[in-house]
Amino acid sequence: MNLTRQETGTVLRAAELEYRSHGDCWVSPVAGPGLGARHATVDAVRIPAGRQWSPPGAAEAEQIAVVVAGAGVGTVGYEISRMRAASALCSPVGGAYSLSAGDREMTVYIWSRAPEGGPDPAGPVRTGPASTRPARTRLAGFRSLWNGETWLTPPAANVLFRPGAGRAGLCLRCGIMQPGETLGVRPHEESESVYFVFEGEGQFYLHDRWVDLGPGDGVFAPPGVRHGARNPHSGHLASRFVVFGGSVAGIPEISGQ
Repeated sequence: MNLTRQETGTVLRAAELEYRSHGDCWVSPVAGPGLGARHATVDAVRIPAGRQWSPPGAAEAEQIAVVVAGAGVGTVGYEISRMRAASALCSPVGGAYSLSAGDREMTVYIWSRAPEGGPDPAGPVRTGPASTRPARTRLAGFRSLWNGETWLTPPAANVLFRPGAGRAGLCLRCGIMQPGETLGVRPHEESESVYFVFEGEGQFYLHDRWVDLGPGDGVFAPPGVRHGARNPHSGHLASRFVVFGGSVAGIPEISGQ
């Protein structure tokens, strides 16, 4: 992706992704140190039909994956689930995950965040009843963009995964805006944010302007940069506008964002 680093943030265009071979799959960096990101990276991964994505070294970082196209199967530790567009998984530090495409290619956006000071000393995720697991593992596993803890209505904003004690700091949300709705234009002073369009046509606010974006497009907002999203359309033919992404902080807890 040929982008210029900007302190005021960067618009990320799906059409500008540059995929390179990575084993059986294709990977394109979307956000990372090249854009000024200090705490996390986001990669777009295309998994050909019948192939698997199981990155080496995954246990060294917390990772969140969101399927944007195609279908297949995902695993997190000993858990397994069918995956399709809007499915998401979270693999904690010390754990492992894989994604396998079905009879057609699957495209996934993957957030990765290593904890300060290296891998989590608590070790791999343990199985067993939720009440007996460490707090950091209870939020791992599978979700859908359409489900989660709704923290703001209207518009609906589902929190799928949020940081907790001992976690690396990733958070994933989905904002569902009906025509005319706007989702929180504000800065996050202690964290950087990366959001993408999942469905529909709409606008993101970045620093001091509104930008038109479509499916697969997104924005990177460094700490302190105002950002948000809106569905500017109206009329009986207007459709909803759905975005997903989240904030990544250099501290273990993120609250009120």
